[in-house]
Amino acid sequence: MFSVPGTFPDLAQRFSHEAAERVSRNWWKLALNGLLLIVAGVLIFSIQWSVSSLATFLGALFIAEGVFMALTTGFDDRVRRVNVISGLLSIVVGVAIIVWPGPGILAVAIFLGAWLVVVGTLTISGSFATRHLMSDWWMLLVTGVLEVVLGVLALAQPGATLAAIIIVGGIWAVVVGVMRIVLSFEVKQLPHKLDQALAQAAAGNGNGTTAMRKPSPDRTVPAAS
Repeated sequence: MFSVPGTFPDLAQRFSHEAAERVSRNWWKLALNGLLLIVAGVLIFSIQWSVSSLATFLGALFIAEGVFMALTTGFDDRVRRVNVISGLLSIVVGVAIIVWPGPGILAVAIFLGAWLVVVGTLTISGSFATRHLMSDWWMLLVTGVLEVVLGVLALAQPGATLAAIIIVGGIWAVVVGVMRIVLSFEVKQLPHKLDQALAQAAAGNGNGTTAMRKPSPDRTVPAAS
């Protein structure tokens, strides 16, 4: 979402205030997306679904997720490209579920499971890439693992019932929604935390440690771990 393997070690060594500001501007989108997911999860558990209506609802949810992902900016242009590709993939899956003629349980389970496995894998890899920059990077890791587990469960049950799909989709929406709301506040604080790291480094300079000056917006500084 914000970083992918290959962004480091360069970014871990030199992290710009401008990059932190760019990522922090995503916080409200992350919070809004989390809120929408929680509402969607509650609706999934609350409504008496038919296969067709649930497929349409999940398809719309995938499309919304894809739009959110495509509009999310990361630490560099490579992350942005990955987000756009992931977002387009989610949109395609959503459209496919909606337009599939007479979607059956098997089709919904396959689409849901495959999408969760792919997105979960990307989330896990991104969490390790951001572990030097975000103290709550483990939340991304937990989210990714949950997505992969739920995806595998959906794919492992070729005869899945409607109730099973509702459980998988509902749990994912609520848990991931809560995680994203919490993570949004961590993202919002990135520039502030960078300034704190710079202040600590400047204070340490008086004790004989390596000097570090606060950069202008176009300079880069070592990232806080």
